[in-house]
Amino acid sequence: MNLSWQIVRLELKETFSISYGNYTFREALIVSLKSHNKIGYGECTAIDYYQINLQDFVQKLEVIKEQIELQKIHYPIEFYSFLLTLDLPSFLRSALDCAYWDLFGKLENKSFLELNAIEINQLPESSITISVDSIENQIQKIKKSSWNKFKVKCNHFNKNEIKSLLELNYDIALDSNGSFDKENCIWLQNEITSEKFSYLEQPMKKGKENYDVLKANLHSNWMADEDCQDIASLEQLKPHYKSINIKLVKCGGLTPAIEMIQKARSLNYQIMIGCMTESSVGISAGSVLAPLCDFADLDGANLVANDIAKGSQIVKGRIQISEKPGLGISII
Repeated sequence: MNLSWQIVRLELKETFSISYGNYTFREALIVSLKSHNKIGYGECTAIDYYQINLQDFVQKLEVIKEQIELQKIHYPIEFYSFLLTLDLPSFLRSALDCAYWDLFGKLENKSFLELNAIEINQLPESSITISVDSIENQIQKIKKSSWNKFKVKCNHFNKNEIKSLLELNYDIALDSNGSFDKENCIWLQNEITSEKFSYLEQPMKKGKENYDVLKANLHSNWMADEDCQDIASLEQLKPHYKSINIKLVKCGGLTPAIEMIQKARSLNYQIMIGCMTESSVGISAGSVLAPLCDFADLDGANLVANDIAKGSQIVKGRIQISEKPGLGISII
């Protein structure tokens, strides 16, 4: 097995504005694993508010390259167990895990869905992100869009703006990226009209000292993002959050994400498969878990002007999972 990688610059179609800052591009690390003339691909992007530096990852890959290339082709769960011995950051571990699933499926000539006996009985529609802007501009973008579901970003709390969104006859989620405070959240969860939001994601900065005020049994469908990093956090979050956002790079890849979904189901969480702003490499990986989830936020590649890959697609919110072997990823 051969390991290679490259860093690519993904230009965004328009400025991506959230409470953490404004972004016009993302840098992505594309990892490739090759065996018997088949290549599997994985991706992770540089996210400043997660302190992700891709050059650090490249240095790490250079150190572990020989160890990885010595691995024989086994079922992906065994490869993941090996990855855990390398003490890798979750973002990099995810890229390698996804690349291996893609490669393994291509070698076996089976899709990820076939390999994991996942049936598409239901498939949630993906939301499209509405960046931080004036409420007037955000509402205008919603009304002009051909998508059906919207995740509206905000960087402050404003009752009038929230009421304006609630008055719309659209499927809207609210993502404040940690910009609300406890008083804001107490008002929201006691406000019956907040039930109209499909979910309210990561309302405050992460930490138990903040989310302790959130009550899962009240009106707001609180969804944990930064507060929910991996399977270990699920039990503690249950009294406070009704929903969780699973992102492959947060939890470490497809292998732990499947385990996390099973655990979350046992705890009666609603589950979203989410993404970063990334190419179709990362989106194709996340898409294969959509049949197991209640919500999807997989618009990352739709925000990119120079997508580098083909695979599963999100067309006006509708998830079209590739039927090709592995994750169905090919580089353009």
